[in-house]
Amino acid sequence: MAGSASVAQDDAATAEQPASNGRRKLILLGAPVLVAALGGGLWFSGVLPGLLGMGREAEPPAEVKPEPGLFAMPDIIVNLNVGAGRRPSYLKLVARIEIADSRELPQMDAAVPRLQDLFTTYLRELRPEELRGSIGMHRLREELTARAKVAAHPVKVTDVLFVEMLVQ
Repeated sequence: MAGSASVAQDDAATAEQPASNGRRKLILLGAPVLVAALGGGLWFSGVLPGLLGMGREAEPPAEVKPEPGLFAMPDIIVNLNVGAGRRPSYLKLVARIEIADSRELPQMDAAVPRLQDLFTTYLRELRPEELRGSIGMHRLREELTARAKVAAHPVKVTDVLFVEMLVQ
C-alpha cells in the first residue's frame, strides 16, 4: 500500500500542477493586456501625455503689443510758391507724427531737425491750388508721411496727422 499511497500523492500533485499552470499562464498573459488597456485609457484621456511632459506645448508668453504714440512736431510756417506777380501766400501747419511704438518717442527728438528740413523744403514748393480739397490734403499727408519715414528711419512712422492747417 505504500506504493499506492505514493502514486496517489503523485496523481494529486499532477492534478494540482495543471491548475496552477493555468493560473500562471492567465496572469502572465492577462497582466500585459491589462497594463496595455490601462495605458491606452490613460493615453487617450490625456492623463498620460501630461504626466510624460508631452501635453500641449507651453504657449510662449504673449508678446507685449506696442502702443502707438504721437509725436508733436513744432509748428511750421512757410511761404508757398505762388509765382511771380502774385500776392504771397503762407501756410501754417501743426502736425502730429504717429509712430508704431510709443517707447521710441525719445528717438524722435533726434530726428526733429531732419523732419523740419524735409517738411519745409517740400511745403515751400507747393502752390496754394495743390492744397485745395480733400485730394490735396490726402496727397500732402502721403508726401509728408513718406518724408517722415525717411527722416526718422529706425522708428516706424505710420501716419502724419494734421492738427491745424491754415493757408493765408
